[in-house]
Amino acid sequence: MSSDFEGYEQDFAVLTAEITNKIARVPRLPPDEKKQVVANVEKQLEEAKELLEQMDLEVREIPPQSRGMYSNRMRSYKQEMGKLETDFKRSRIAYSDEVRNELLGDDGNSSENQRAHLLDNTERLERSSRRLEAGYQIAVETEQIGQEMLENLSHDREKIQRARERLRETDANLGKSSRVLTGMLRRIIQNRILIVILAIVLVITILTAITFSVRRH
Repeated sequence: MSSDFEGYEQDFAVLTAEITNKIARVPRLPPDEKKQVVANVEKQLEEAKELLEQMDLEVREIPPQSRGMYSNRMRSYKQEMGKLETDFKRSRIAYSDEVRNELLGDDGNSSENQRAHLLDNTERLERSSRRLEAGYQIAVETEQIGQEMLENLSHDREKIQRARERLRETDANLGKSSRVLTGMLRRIIQNRILIVILAIVLVITILTAITFSVRRH
């Protein structure tokens, strides 16, 4: 299950980086290309939401004792999604303002707007870089956790195998002891039967001797 979550996680990181890059480009594109990029970003935002839903479903399947780390990551991704949607709305507003200004011929604040857009683009690129670094760090941590879990499972399997071997040895020893005790009991019973037979024979012999002695007299 965790492998599916990690796959969705990587897809989400790549997709949000692409969205961030396109949002930063929107104000600087020609009108026709702007419309195409805006439509593309809208589609990618829907794809990102679907990925979040899939990741949320995967987290619900994780055992409660291991769910905390994934739940924290989901909260971070949802916050990131909200920030992307906010940035996209701002970008579309700026795009609409630029189109209106172009139609009205209002270029008085063009240099100031360009400077503000450059600052916004720089900030978005920095956030995208931080997200990619965070995604890489999460992948490394997940790999380490997976290796530790595999090592623990390997140790547990060795312990179980040793315990099974001890149980087999104990069972074999119990079987041998049971056979020895059964043989001893059989011999004891046989000896007692022999003693009883000998006692009966001895009694019969004594009685016979007494009978012959009485008849002679």
